[in-house]
Amino acid sequence: MRKRIAAGNWKMNKTIPEAVALCNDIINLLRDNPPLKEEHHVVVAPPFTALTKVAELIEPYSYMSLAAQNCYSKPKGAFTGEVSAEMLISAGCTYVILGHSERRDYFIENDDFLYEKVCMALENKLTPIFCCGELLSHRSADAHYTVVLSQLKNTLFRLNETDFSKVVIAYEPVWAIGTGVTATPEQAQDMHCFIRKSIGSAYNNEIGSNTSILYGGSCNAKNAAELFSKPDVDGGLIGGASLIASDFVSIIHSL
Repeated sequence: MRKRIAAGNWKMNKTIPEAVALCNDIINLLRDNPPLKEEHHVVVAPPFTALTKVAELIEPYSYMSLAAQNCYSKPKGAFTGEVSAEMLISAGCTYVILGHSERRDYFIENDDFLYEKVCMALENKLTPIFCCGELLSHRSADAHYTVVLSQLKNTLFRLNETDFSKVVIAYEPVWAIGTGVTATPEQAQDMHCFIRKSIGSAYNNEIGSNTSILYGGSCNAKNAAELFSKPDVDGGLIGGASLIASDFVSIIHSL
């Protein structure tokens, strides 16, 4: 049974006190109305500075997990400013977001580098939430399938079956991230179905069927239920809406 996940990516927002307050608000709203089913899961990804504090707050709740927003591709060494997968584990993380379009764009992270990061995360028993998605120019040129498949072939599809089965995928059309423009539920379903079939071709249909594929890109409390109702959409990687406790909890209850 694949998990249905609402993951909140807080990005570069919230001081430590603000992160604690937001997490407490989410916990309090969920305490009397937790996720409905066993396969429903909540992941929060605060900035690095708040990881240990948030880890302490969510520890009593089995349906909540901690994610980091990034990790480096090497285990340790003279890499000033970077954070290793082992460090994230020691801070309480069980997930890490990799391949986000902002990392690809602003920090020029290419597929080979992301593959190394994925391998390092898996080696340290972190679950990667691996992002893929196309630019508006790609979709306008009807190249969105080709672009997303290339991103997967150059990274995740290089893993063996056992390691690939530990990965969560997040489809995030770049043209919908932070723009207020959301892929229609039909567009999301179409690409999620394509990704799932591509996994089946690369591995087998059972692995494809069991892989959680999230949608990200201006997903909010108003459109989450319709997006998540599609058969191949297993939840969302949520940006701005995860910074408002009531909105994020509404999204969680849409799983």
